[in-house]
Formats: sequence, structure tokens, C-alpha cells
Amino acid sequence: MKLTFTKGSGKFDRLLIEAADGPRPLIECPKQGIIPHDMVHFAVEAEVTTPGFLGLIAAGGDGGFRLGLDDRHAQSVERLVEMFQGEGWSGGPMADADFIALYRVTCEERGDTPLPISGETIAAIRARIADLTRQWAAVPVGGSLVLTL
Repeated sequence: MKLTFTKGSGKFDRLLIEAADGPRPLIECPKQGIIPHDMVHFAVEAEVTTPGFLGLIAAGGDGGFRLGLDDRHAQSVERLVEMFQGEGWSGGPMADADFIALYRVTCEERGDTPLPISGETIAAIRARIADLTRQWAAVPVGGSLVLTL
């Protein structure tokens, strides 16, 4: 699956997803001061085996995430994405044990089953996010970053 993130000049960046069965509708990605939310999905889903938003699109879903809204595993991936997004906003990582504990509580509070994650998984995702952050920062307005999952 090919993901083309295009940096916008206003309040939104854009994501075009081309899955094996064809392109999906363009997704408007609100700017959030860090890499786009769906780029965080890319980093997380590249390291975990459970399909989330992007995995469900690859399986035939659409950008509206209609397929998988009731998928508790996909929701657990979403909680993990939110955790890494929160780290990006806060400006730094928390200790792995604290990260895992907060992730578990967040999942349980929403009725989701937390994925089994380790310090190694967390480190791999953080490394991907750091690399994507460097790449995205180098993209000029109107330019694109293409990723393959």
C-alpha cells in the first residue's frame, strides 16, 4: 500500500492512499504541530502485528474507517497511536514501564484489550517516528513524502 502525504500551506496536510484494490478518497489531515496522525499510524502499524486503520484499509476498508469501527484490536492500535502522538506533543518520551501502564489503563477505560508491547517495540516505534519527523520536516509546502506499508 502506498501512502502519499502532501504538506499543505493552511490548516491541513493531505493523505492519498493507494491500496492494492485502488485509491481511497483523499484524507484531510489537520496540522497538529508534529507529524500527521496517520503518519504516526504508519510508524506504529509497521511494528505491531495487529492491523489498525491502515491495515484495515489494506484489507478493503476506506479512509472513513467504516470497516473496523467495532474491531476492538484496531481500537487498541488507535490507543497506541494516541500514546505516541501524546509523547510528540509533550516534547519527550516517558519511561517504558509508565508508557505501558498508561496504555493499558487507557485501553481498559475504553473497553479495548491492550496489545502486548515491550520496551523493544516502543523503541522501534519511537525510532520510526523520529525518522519520519526528520523526513517530514524536510518536505516543503506543496511537497510530498511517499511511504509504503
